[in-house]
Amino acid sequence: MGVTPVADCIVGKYQMFVAVLTPFGVRRTKRDHNQDLYILFNPWLAADAVFLDDEHEREECVMNEMGIIYHGAYDDISERNWNYGQFNYGVLDACLYIMDRSEMPITNRGDPIKVARKASAMMNSHDEEGVLVGNWSGDYTYGVAPTSWTGSTDILLSYASSKMPVCYAQCWVYAAVFNTFLRCLGIPSRVVTNYYSAHDNDGNLKTDIIVDDNGRIDRKRTKDSIWNYHCWNECYMSRPDLPPGFGGWQVVDATPQETSDGMYRCGPASVQAIKHGQICYPYDAAFVFAEVNSDCVFYSRKNDGTMQPVKVNRTHVGRMVLTKAAGGETRRDITNQYKFAEGTQEERTVLEKAEEYGCKREKSNPPLADVDVVLPTLEVSVGDSFELNLEFINSSDQRRTVQTYVSGSVVYYTGVSSHEFLFETPTVTVQPKKSVKKLVMVESRDYMDHLVEQANLNFIVTGKIKETSQIVTAMKIITLHNPKLIVEVSGSNKVNEEMMATVQFTNPFTHNLENVNIRMEGPGIMSPRNRYYALIPGGSSLTCTEMFTPQRSGRTRVIATLDCSGLRQVSGQASISIEA
Repeated sequence: MGVTPVADCIVGKYQMFVAVLTPFGVRRTKRDHNQDLYILFNPWLAADAVFLDDEHEREECVMNEMGIIYHGAYDDISERNWNYGQFNYGVLDACLYIMDRSEMPITNRGDPIKVARKASAMMNSHDEEGVLVGNWSGDYTYGVAPTSWTGSTDILLSYASSKMPVCYAQCWVYAAVFNTFLRCLGIPSRVVTNYYSAHDNDGNLKTDIIVDDNGRIDRKRTKDSIWNYHCWNECYMSRPDLPPGFGGWQVVDATPQETSDGMYRCGPASVQAIKHGQICYPYDAAFVFAEVNSDCVFYSRKNDGTMQPVKVNRTHVGRMVLTKAAGGETRRDITNQYKFAEGTQEERTVLEKAEEYGCKREKSNPPLADVDVVLPTLEVSVGDSFELNLEFINSSDQRRTVQTYVSGSVVYYTGVSSHEFLFETPTVTVQPKKSVKKLVMVESRDYMDHLVEQANLNFIVTGKIKETSQIVTAMKIITLHNPKLIVEVSGSNKVNEEMMATVQFTNPFTHNLENVNIRMEGPGIMSPRNRYYALIPGGSSLTCTEMFTPQRSGRTRVIATLDCSGLRQVSGQASISIEA
C-alpha cells in the first residue's frame, strides 16, 4: 500500500498508524516514533507551488549544503564559505519548531508564500523571540561574533534546545540561516548580495548626503546610509496571488530593518515586479526596489538653511547583485534580473512606473563640476600604511582652485561611521585641461586601534571650486584584507575512516591577540568544533588539529574561522573528495 500526499499538503511531521475497521470495532497499531514521517515541499513535482524546472539549479538551491556568500566591496569582492547543513541531524526538527514557535496556523503550512513570510520574521528576535539577535556594535561579549560562525547547524540546534534567541547575527548570518530553513523544507533558495544597498530612505529613491556651504560633509544632518553590501535571500515559487509572469524568484529578507504589517520582515517580493517597477504588489517590493535603485544626492546646505542639489549619482546604489553559480564555486552576476541597464529607455520607463506608485525621485540634474576627483582602487592588508593618490582633473579651459576636505573614517559595512582618523584640507590648483595628483599618507597607527570587524575604511573627498562655487565630491570604500588561515586535510579520504584537519595561523602584528576562538566544520564530515586560545603573541604561529570521520561520500569542504576582538573575519577552507 502506498500513500501519496497532495501537492499542497501541509508541511510538517506526521504520526503514522494503521487502523482496521472490523465488525467488532476499530483496531489501530500502537504509536511508534520510528514510523513518524515528514512531508516537505517538493520542487521536483510540477503541481507543487515550489516546482523548479531546472535540474542544475534545483540541485544547487535545494540539495547543496555548502555555500559561498559574497561581501567586501563591488570592486574588491570577498567570499565567505558557509555550511548550510540542511541535512544534519536535528536541523529539520529545529525548522519545524520555528514554525510552531511562531504559532503559525497549521492550515497555512502548505503555502510557501505564507511560510516564507512568517519565517522572515522568525529569523530575527525582534518579533516573537525569533532565532537570531542582531548586533552591529562591535561588542560581542555575551555571544558569538557574527564573523565567527561557519554554518547554520549550531545556531538552529541551539535555538531549538534553549528556546532562546542566539547571539549574534548580521545580514549574511540572517540570510544564511534563512537559506538553511528554506532548503530544509524543500523550497529552492539562494543567498544574494547587493553591493551599495540603500537603507533608511523610506522608499523615496533618494539617499541624501549633505555638505555645508564650504563643501564639507555635514555628518549631523546626513541621516541616510548606504551599506557597502547587504545580503538577502531569493526563494522560488509560483505567485497565484499576483498576475501571470510574477512567479519565480522572490526576495525574502530576515534582517530587521523596517516593519512590514507590524513585524520586522520583508517579502516575498517578486524579482520580476521589482525589475519592472510594479512595486504595488505584495510584499514589500517598494522597499527592495529602493535598495537597488536609489539615487545618491549631494545637497549643499546654505547658511540660511536652504538646500540645493549639487550632484546626483544615479548609478552608485545597486551597483552589482551577486549569487553563487549553480554547480560550481564561481559567482554569478544577476544584476540584470533586478534592473535594466543604466540609462536605457527601459530603465526610464521603470522609474516612471515606480513614481506612479509613490516613489519620489530627485528630478533635477545639476551640471557637473568641471573638476573631477578620482580616488584609486587599492588592495591593502590590515596593519599596512599606504598612500592615497587623489587625482584632480580639470576639464575646463581655465585654471581652477579647489579648497578640499579629505576625510578618512573607519566604518561598519552598514555605512555608519565609527571613527574619523584622517582629516586634511589641502588647496589644489589645476591648470586648464590638466590633472594634478595630491598624495595623502595613511598611517596604520592612525586607524588600527579603531578598526571594527570588517575593516572598512571610507574616504570622502568634498570641496568647493573657488572660481565657480561648484561642489566636487568623491567616495571610496577600501576593505582591508585580513590574514588567512591555512587549512589542510590528511588521511584516507574514505567514509568511516578517521582523518585529520590542521589549521595554521600566524599573528601578523607586533601586538598580542587575546581571547581567540577557532571554529571548524564541514558538511557530511565534521560537526561544528570550537577551540579557545587565551593568547597568540605578536609574530607567533599557531597550529591546531581536529580528528573527524566522514559519514558521506562526495566532494565537500572543511571551513574554519578565527575570531577575537582584535581581529575579525579571518577564515580558510580546504576542499576534499570522500570515497565510499
